[in-house]
Amino acid sequence: MPPNPTPPLRIVVADDNPVVRAGLTALLSDREDTTVVAEAANGHEACDAARRHRPDVVLLDVRMPELDGLAALPHLVPLAPVIMLTYSHESETIREAVRLGASGYLVHGEFTVAELVTAVRDIRAGREHFTATAVGALATMPAHLPHATAHTATQLAAVPSQIGPQQLSQVQSYVGQSTRSRFRLSTREAEIMDLIATGMNNQQIAATCFISEKTVKNHINRIFAKLHSTSRSQAAAKWLGVA
Repeated sequence: MPPNPTPPLRIVVADDNPVVRAGLTALLSDREDTTVVAEAANGHEACDAARRHRPDVVLLDVRMPELDGLAALPHLVPLAPVIMLTYSHESETIREAVRLGASGYLVHGEFTVAELVTAVRDIRAGREHFTATAVGALATMPAHLPHATAHTATQLAAVPSQIGPQQLSQVQSYVGQSTRSRFRLSTREAEIMDLIATGMNNQQIAATCFISEKTVKNHINRIFAKLHSTSRSQAAAKWLGVA
């Protein structure tokens, strides 16, 4: 008799951006070893979904309406391991997430699809997982904090122990530029692509960047060409590393 197949890891995806949720759900459900059992648009919905489904892992954004990711963390951690999956790259936010019990912190643009799947498996197996910006932020985190675990210390061993503010800034700057470099986007194009990924329309982008809608359209045409995309959702999925 063949062995019984291992059931897929059950995941809750919490993000207020519907494009991100759809991309992650499509990616993780189209596999034999992972499946998305619920989506959530804010912290309240994430907690409800975790209580209802008892997932193996929760993917949690930081900035969400009503109840944000950091506020939801203490309620989610007793229910399931949590990976922060977010654009938020501020050092204090990363440290607070770890202090509150997050088992991983992935910044959009710093991981591939394969690395995301590996992170989910690692978290389920009890191994923490951080992308480069998070590692840089945690390098200066006091080791006595409750969730600065031995595994976190092992991951940080590769980071210079005497890293200073200037060096940390350089690390974060390099990481922030990695996605732009990969797609050869200019600084302005990257800014507009970030806004597209948050769900803004052309009028909102124009107002935010203080440029005309025609200029926005010209930028988007160049962005689509560089990302080899034909739609906003396709471009956003590639930009976020979920396609």
